[in-house]
Amino acid sequence: MKTWQNLRDHPENWKRYFIREQVIRSTRSFFDSQTFHEVETPILLAHPAAESYLDVFETTLLDRNRKPTKAYLSTSPELALKKLIVAGIGNCYSITKSFRNMETDSFTHNPEFTILEWYRVGATYTSLMEDCKNLLLSINHALGNGDTLTYQGVTFNLAGPWEKITIKEAFAKWANIDFDEFLNEEMARRIAKQKGYTVAKENTWEELYDQIFLNEVEPHLGKSVPTIVYEFPGCLAALSKKKKENPNYAERFEWYIGGLELGDCYTELTNWKEQQDRFDLELIELKRLGKTTYDYDHDFIDALKVGMPDTSGIAVGLDRLIMLYSNTTRIADTLFFSSYELFEK
Repeated sequence: MKTWQNLRDHPENWKRYFIREQVIRSTRSFFDSQTFHEVETPILLAHPAAESYLDVFETTLLDRNRKPTKAYLSTSPELALKKLIVAGIGNCYSITKSFRNMETDSFTHNPEFTILEWYRVGATYTSLMEDCKNLLLSINHALGNGDTLTYQGVTFNLAGPWEKITIKEAFAKWANIDFDEFLNEEMARRIAKQKGYTVAKENTWEELYDQIFLNEVEPHLGKSVPTIVYEFPGCLAALSKKKKENPNYAERFEWYIGGLELGDCYTELTNWKEQQDRFDLELIELKRLGKTTYDYDHDFIDALKVGMPDTSGIAVGLDRLIMLYSNTTRIADTLFFSSYELFEK
C-alpha cells in the first residue's frame, strides 16, 4: 500500500510522519541559537569526494546544444561547507538531500536521504561529542519528552553519562581481539580465519575489519545507553586527522542509540597533500571494486592549500534521528515518499 493510501485510510498515522517537521524545526533552532550559519549546498556536482565505501549516482548534464557532460548527485555537503570555512564563514551547518547508490534492501537506508552536517571552527572531535548530546536533548525537550527517550521498549537517559569506548576497547570486549595485533594484515587474516570468517586472497584488511565489526561489535553499541565509539583505525581515517601520538588511529567517532548508527564525526584533515594522496588511493580502490569512477574535486584541494582552520565536523542521518523519535525501525516510516515505494513494481 502506498503511503498516501495508508494515511487516507488510517489518519491516526499522520502524527508519526509529522514528527519529521518537529525534529527539523528543532534542529534548526538549536544551531541558530548558537549563531551557526545555515548553508544551501549543491546537489548536482561535477566532482564528488573520492570515497570508495560509497557508490555515486551518475547522470548527464546537457548544454543548450545537447553537448553531454558527466555529473553526479551529491553524497554529502562536506566539501562545499569546508570551502566556505576556508573563505571565513565560521561555524556552519546544512540540512540537505544526499544520494548514495546501492543502499537498498535495508530498513535503515534509503538511496535518497536527508543529511545534517555541522562544523565547528577551532574544535576537535571531542567537542562534538557534547554537541550530539545537547542536540538530542534540545529536540527531546521541544517534543515534550524531558531528558528521557524510549525507543523500542528501552528508555535512554540522554542527559546521563554516555558510554564512550574506543575501537580497540570494543574489539577486546566483544570480539576478544587485540586490535594492535589485528592492525597487521597477516595477523588480521589469521584471526578472521580462526573465527570462521571467509578470507579470500583478494580481501582487503578493511573488508576483514568490516566483517568482525558488523557481526561482533556493532550489535552491542547503544543498546542500553547512548554510545560513542571512537579512535577508528588510521587506515579508515577518511577525511579526518590521524592521532599525532599514534597515527594507527584517527580522530573519528560514530554514535549509536538503540542499535541505530546516527552519525560520523572527524577532527577534519587540513593538510592538502595528505588529503590529495588519500583521494588518489580512493580512486584506485573504486576501480578495484568495480564502482562508478570519476575525478575528485580538485577545487577542494586548492582550498586546503589556501588553508583551512582547525575544524571538527559531523554528518548525521536526519531520517535516522526521526526514526528514533518516531519509535520505528523502518526508515520508510519517516518518509512520505520512500525509494522503496516509488520504484516498487
